[in-house]
Amino acid sequence: MSAVTDTPPPAYRRARRRWAAPALFLLPAALLFVAFLAIPICYALYLSFRGMRMAGGGPFGVRQETWVGLDNYAAVFTDPELLAGLGRLAIYGAIAVPLTLGLALTFALLLDLPRVRGARFSRTAIFIPYAVPGVVATLLWGFLYLPSTSPAGWILERVGLGGIDVLHGPMIFPSVANIAIWGGVGFNMIILYTSLRGIPVDVYEAARLDGASEWDIAYRIKIPLVAPALTLTGLFALIGTLQVYGEPTTLRPMTSAISQTWVPLMLIYRDAFTRDNLSLAAASSVVLALGTLVVSVILLRVTQKRSFGES
Repeated sequence: MSAVTDTPPPAYRRARRRWAAPALFLLPAALLFVAFLAIPICYALYLSFRGMRMAGGGPFGVRQETWVGLDNYAAVFTDPELLAGLGRLAIYGAIAVPLTLGLALTFALLLDLPRVRGARFSRTAIFIPYAVPGVVATLLWGFLYLPSTSPAGWILERVGLGGIDVLHGPMIFPSVANIAIWGGVGFNMIILYTSLRGIPVDVYEAARLDGASEWDIAYRIKIPLVAPALTLTGLFALIGTLQVYGEPTTLRPMTSAISQTWVPLMLIYRDAFTRDNLSLAAASSVVLALGTLVVSVILLRVTQKRSFGES
């Protein structure tokens, strides 16, 4: 009579080994994701349903944190400052997103031209602004914007065109957007240029044999083939727009046109750290995160439908 053993069959052991290695490599990333993203999100969601209320008898109550339900969300959706900040954010995004993607695509197409000179130097020069920290870039541009320190202002005064203040009035929107465009074009250009380099050269040669010009190749071949990369960069630019904080916050001491609640993230920072209302700030953060998720999903669905319709 043969003895019964609990040893797994060889096929099972091989399958377990195949899954063990990827799981082991993914474990550090999973732990970091849970510790620094999943747990803070859950805690912010928990805080958004709580608030400080007066409790206790007598003329002097005690402020205690308690469950308030949807009161914080009702305050968020009826806050005029948040609606005004979203309006300013929409104007900023209407300037920054199209120009960033348009310039990045233009530079990528120019660098992908045959026999282009100085391509390596040009790629590096366009990409370098992305490596500059956002606060440093904002300070540099802020000093260039100030009439008292700007060399451009000095030149305009000498030629009789002084008095242009880009830190006040409607010019504040392109001034803030310019900083993001200057820093973001290089990153998006690298993504689009890498996608262009992945297109087989035979496609271009066949088009040139058929008499297509470089403009026709760029418009009818290159741009449609890099549409997925354009969608990706557009999604990055949109998410970056919804998360604008560093540029207006750094420029705020230089101008009175940027208030403490100029964009939604500045409003959230004020509620959390100036007014000590973490619950309201958490509710605003949840609403902004859900809005970013919804807009991203809609953008992906629209682009996917267009690609499927064209194919």
